[in-house]
Amino acid sequence: MSTAVPTSWLVTGAHGQLGHDLVELLAGDEVTAVGRAEMDLTDEKAVRTTVRDWLARSAGRRAVLVNAAAYTAVDAAEEDEPTAALVNGAAPGWLAEEMAGAGRLLHVSTDYVFDGSATEPYRVDAPTAPRSAYGRTKAAGERAIAGVGGDATVVRTAWVYGRHGGNFVRTMTNLQAQRETVSVVDDQIGSPTWSWDLAHGLLELGRRETPAPSVLHYTNAGQVSWCGLARAVFEELGADPGRVLPTTTEAFPRPAPRPAYSVLDGTAWTEAGLTAPRPWRKALTVAMQEGFRN
Repeated sequence: MSTAVPTSWLVTGAHGQLGHDLVELLAGDEVTAVGRAEMDLTDEKAVRTTVRDWLARSAGRRAVLVNAAAYTAVDAAEEDEPTAALVNGAAPGWLAEEMAGAGRLLHVSTDYVFDGSATEPYRVDAPTAPRSAYGRTKAAGERAIAGVGGDATVVRTAWVYGRHGGNFVRTMTNLQAQRETVSVVDDQIGSPTWSWDLAHGLLELGRRETPAPSVLHYTNAGQVSWCGLARAVFEELGADPGRVLPTTTEAFPRPAPRPAYSVLDGTAWTEAGLTAPRPWRKALTVAMQEGFRN
């Protein structure tokens, strides 16, 4: 990104775990941070007005919008798909339309757009086949952005945890102190991703001088099961990982089907000249040592 022209940032979902990290990393930059109270993603007029007002204030600067907002209640979406469809499907299209020709849009998507039946990492051009309402609505958002075009990149990620909000790593940290043993599914495989690292990657992408490919994948490198991740959390806490007992997805039925295999191929990310993510295990060590931040 040219240093001659300052950048103005708009971060949506600013009160979520990723949004918090993005805003913290942007301290000192020109940044507008909005959460649900400031911009209701189910309200088209509110979305468009917020973006237009920000763009007007950003005159003379490069404009980069990072959409970290989403309807992420995976199980609730099964009963409330219309709301999820507005937030995850329609709103990204509205954002893309407002940003077309005006600046850069970075939109965070998910491994749930795939069916989870693969046996090797999903490439960016792999066919999407979501099995849940959440996955269907996120895939709709990707299609909406693609239909608009412009300087826009969809960044899929998976298994995100961070300092803010509820997440698997925090849950396991709490359970380690509360229970003698914990049963965790061992037949779902993915790549744990520290939100702080993801935020760094998104900002690197936003600052680059040239547009990026329309779809990229970003996760910390490597793969593990949920059970393996839980055991790693116990190890970081100095607890016996043997207290984490493997179980199956079938033993813990949920309203929304979970992908059995969620590993995303990050080759396109590094081929675009972006910094390769560190291994998930190293990220977890640093995250937990530093209270889930760098």
